[in-house]
Amino acid sequence: MVIVHVYIHIKSEYIEPFKEATIENARNSIQEPGIVRFDFIQQQDDSSRFMLIEIYRSPQAIDAHKDAGHYRKWRDTVEIMMAEPRHSIKYSNIHPHDTDWK
Repeated sequence: MVIVHVYIHIKSEYIEPFKEATIENARNSIQEPGIVRFDFIQQQDDSSRFMLIEIYRSPQAIDAHKDAGHYRKWRDTVEIMMAEPRHSIKYSNIHPHDTDWK
């Protein structure tokens, strides 16, 4: 699995339109077979900062997601809303969920 944290800072006048566009993208993304989880969260002490937590089954699933029409629509829609370019960090899963962690 590949876990991606995407950090996003939005111009304050675009917070609600950004949330609407991203909720639509998240609803479509979670239906992709290569995506295990897709969370959209907002920072509590700065409402203009968001994070996407995306969990993919494989690196190929990331490529498939970026080729999806709903992702391209989201990317193009929210680009002007960004206060700064979004950035991401990729993580690897250390332990499987189906075993006891001791």
